[in-house]
Amino acid sequence: MTEIARSTTEWQQADLDNYLHPFTDYKALLDAKALVITRGEGCYVWDSDGNRYLDGLAGLACVNIGYGRTELGRAAAAQIAELSYFNSFFKSTNPPAVRLAEKLVDITPAGLNHVFYANSGSEANDTALRMVRQYWMLEGQPEKQTVIAREMAYHGSTVAAGALSGMPPMHEQAAVVPDVQHIQCPYQFQYGRDMGEEEFGVLAARWLEDRVLKTGPEKVAAFFAEPVQGAGGGKIPPRNYFAEIGKICRKYDVLLVIDEVITGFGRTGKWFASDLMQIEQVDLMCIAKGITSGYLPLSAVMVGDRVADTLVEKGGEFFHGFTYSGHPVSCAVALENIRILDEEGIIRQVAGVTGPYLNQRMKALSESPLVGEVRSCGMIAAVELVRDNETMEPIADNMEDIERYTEAFRDLCLEQGIIVRPIGSTIMLCPPLIISEPEIDFLVDKMQVALNGFEKIIQ
Repeated sequence: MTEIARSTTEWQQADLDNYLHPFTDYKALLDAKALVITRGEGCYVWDSDGNRYLDGLAGLACVNIGYGRTELGRAAAAQIAELSYFNSFFKSTNPPAVRLAEKLVDITPAGLNHVFYANSGSEANDTALRMVRQYWMLEGQPEKQTVIAREMAYHGSTVAAGALSGMPPMHEQAAVVPDVQHIQCPYQFQYGRDMGEEEFGVLAARWLEDRVLKTGPEKVAAFFAEPVQGAGGGKIPPRNYFAEIGKICRKYDVLLVIDEVITGFGRTGKWFASDLMQIEQVDLMCIAKGITSGYLPLSAVMVGDRVADTLVEKGGEFFHGFTYSGHPVSCAVALENIRILDEEGIIRQVAGVTGPYLNQRMKALSESPLVGEVRSCGMIAAVELVRDNETMEPIADNMEDIERYTEAFRDLCLEQGIIVRPIGSTIMLCPPLIISEPEIDFLVDKMQVALNGFEKIIQ
């Protein structure tokens, strides 16, 4: 039966009546109303009034190959016809899950030879935390329970992943897990603006060493880190930061967990940011989002040999998993997505052409007196807004007002037909990896128009 077409107002009212959105102030939504997105193609989405937007966020940093790729739909349909679902419990498996595991082992950094499937980045980080603590229990060091993450980190929104995330408002809503600590993040704009990059990289890494020593190395189990802090505002570390972090983890026998939920599958111009940043001896790697380009839910933890060998040889049953772990349809779609990324040279294009071009064009925004810094890495970019880039005065004195201003900037961008993300004082971009140079021009030019309008708001 064909559904009767609804107006935008009708969609918005039904949304308010029935749908509780993630990360939303529900009372505020009563007045603002939702933007109703009805279709997508390439780098663009359309709303229920027919307005077109260049999606500068790739959904939520996940639609890497763009919208409307029918090959992924055909892969899903074929797998549904063959085997729509079977569980991975009770010593069972399925061919797409096995084939995808083989492919993931092939494209991830050396030593990550086992895969544990989940459904989201949050679940992947939950899994990694469980594996870390189980590993040390099996190794006869149950006192190694403390996990260190970073301020402004985002590892997910479940209780455990929320506790790992360095965002106090999440902790205030019961996202609290014992023995999780946070250190300052490598945010040079705030903590080392007057320092050289390498000097700051050493300093920022030393914050981890200081915390390990303060806690006691015999108690510290793991360090969790994103190569680029995405939901924390596009914070890109100094080039030497992770080399120093690796030395510290090895020196004090601390497991290194790298969260590549946003940076994986080509976003930085490499399959994984760990390759770009030469992050060595990773023990666990969390991946999601771009694994299917957001077409179906899927995530995984890549497990290094050190951890996997202990889990296999000493572990017995690992009491953890999900109904949809290794879902055959999601795995089939992931395989097709990875094929497209590889065969169409999309990641090479980001590395050699569009990533450098985005970086070059974004730098032009620095000429605005309201831009304190522009950061980019592949298809991740961020603009740090200030009131005056000579004094670097913040746009407001408190976070509530800062967010009010940056949300106003986001709305100006929507009026110009582009979608961006406000995060604190930062405007974030994570466009689809297939974005072209003319589309980058459109995106940056419209941000400049929004900046011009923003000057009137900020005065």
